[in-house]
Amino acid sequence: MTFKIQIQANQQQFTANANETILEAALRQNIALPYGCRDGYCRHCKGKIIHGSIKYPKGQPIGLDSDNQAQGYDLFCQAVPQSDLVLDIEILPNFEVKTTPCKIAKFEQLAHDVMRLYLKLPNTQRLQFLAGQYIYFILKDGHKRAFSLANAPYNDEYLELHIRHVAGGKFTDYVFNQLNPKAILRIQGPYGSFYLRENNHQPIILMAGGTGFAPIKAILEHIFYLGLTQAIYLYWGVRSLQDLYLQDLPIQWQQQYQNFKFIPVLSEPKNDDNWQGKTAWVHQAVLADHPNLSNYHIYMGGPPIMISTAKPAFIAHQALEQHIFYDAFEYAKD
Repeated sequence: MTFKIQIQANQQQFTANANETILEAALRQNIALPYGCRDGYCRHCKGKIIHGSIKYPKGQPIGLDSDNQAQGYDLFCQAVPQSDLVLDIEILPNFEVKTTPCKIAKFEQLAHDVMRLYLKLPNTQRLQFLAGQYIYFILKDGHKRAFSLANAPYNDEYLELHIRHVAGGKFTDYVFNQLNPKAILRIQGPYGSFYLRENNHQPIILMAGGTGFAPIKAILEHIFYLGLTQAIYLYWGVRSLQDLYLQDLPIQWQQQYQNFKFIPVLSEPKNDDNWQGKTAWVHQAVLADHPNLSNYHIYMGGPPIMISTAKPAFIAHQALEQHIFYDAFEYAKD
C-alpha cells in the first residue's frame, strides 16, 4: 500500500510506502524536507498535517512537547502516514547530494585540538550548498562522519572544515596523527536545514560554542557577501583563551563592518589569560545584553548541551521559536 503526500506550499507530490516515515519517503524521492537528528529530538522536521492522518510506531517523539502539539505540529522523521496527506512544512533549496572523491589540498592546526582542512574536488566538479550546511566523510568501513562547511558558497574553490580532536575518535585521530597532504577521501553532501534565511531584515544574533564557529563563520561570510545592513552580533563561547582559535578573523570583521559586533565569552578563563571580557556561559552573555529577544533571528552552532540549554532560555525571553535556527554537534557513534 502507498499513500500520496502533497506539500501545500508548492504542490509537490511524492508517495510513501507502508510503514515508511514521511521524511524517509521524501528523501528517497529527492524532496528536500528539513531535518536534523532523525530521532525525534531536534524538531527541525516539524510541520502540520493539513489533511489526513499519521501514527508514531515508536511512540510519541521526545521532541514533540505539549506546546508544539497544541500548535498542531507533528515530527515527520517519526510520523508514518495512515492516509493520503497534505503537509504544511518549509521546503529547502533542492541541491543535488553528491558522493565524490576529494583531495586534501592543505591543512593547518589552529589550536591544540582544532585542525582546519581545505578539500579540493575534482576539477570538473563544484558542490552547491548553503552557508551553514554540512557534509559527510565516508570512511573505508562505510561509517560516516559529519562536519560543517566553514566557507560561504561564493568562495567554493576549496571546502573548509574545522575539526576538533576527540580522544579515541577514529576519524579525528586519523586527521591529527596520520593525515598526509594530498590524501584522497570520499565525501557526501550537502545536508542540513541550518542556513541563513536571506529575506529577514531583523537583527541577527549568531552564537557559537567551540568549533560550532565553523557553520557560523560560513553564515557570516555569506551575510557580508550579501551586504545585509541590520545589526549582526556574534557571541563565541569557549572555555579559555586558547580555544578562540580564529579570533583575529571576527576582530577584523568588526573593524570592517559597522553593523557587526563580536563578543567572545570564556566560561573557565585561565589565570594567565588575563581575561577582561565576559565570563559566563555563552547564552547567559547573550541574555545579559539582549533581555528581550522578540525582534531577533538567532543562529546557534555548538554542542547539544549548549543548544538544549539556550533554546528554552531564549524562548523565555520572548524569542520566537520559528526564528531560532541551530546545528547541534553530536559526536558520531558507530
